Amino acid sequence: MRSDDLVPLDVAGVRRHLPGEDLVVLLHEPARRLVLPIVVGPAEATSIAVAVEGVVPVRPLTHDLLCSVIEATGNAIDHVEITQLLDGVFHAALVLASGVRIDSRASDAIGVAVRTGSPVLCQVAVLEVAGVEAVDDDEDDEVERFREFLEGIEPEDFEGDEPSP
Repeated sequence: MRSDDLVPLDVAGVRRHLPGEDLVVLLHEPARRLVLPIVVGPAEATSIAVAVEGVVPVRPLTHDLLCSVIEATGNAIDHVEITQLLDGVFHAALVLASGVRIDSRASDAIGVAVRTGSPVLCQVAVLEVAGVEAVDDDEDDEVERFREFLEGIEPEDFEGDEPSP
């Protein structure tokens, strides 16, 4: 796999997506302003969210354990790759500093990456198929301000002097 076929992504966080209440990890590709949403299970969503927020659990979660095992064997994660989208399922790989590649679910690879500070890379072909245009944060803020304005409006605010004929 050539490195020029890979695009770096930022882990933007975990969100609940309506209407199905799916838990989704959002990966952001800033250059093209794309977001790669990946549906994950509740355990994986919690594990990723905890790591993104910098919360250290009292006892290690599964992804913490995996990172400890990799480190204890004298290895390190170089990066993770989202390698393909097959029948609606994202596939990934953990790539060790030694070059060894380990097949992984995308959610597990992301969980490891956020804990180790490793880059998350994605095949361009996957991003082209599954990436969606990022919503501008300014637009989100403007919509939210407008909603707040509407919530504060009373019918009396529109009463007043009628224009004269």
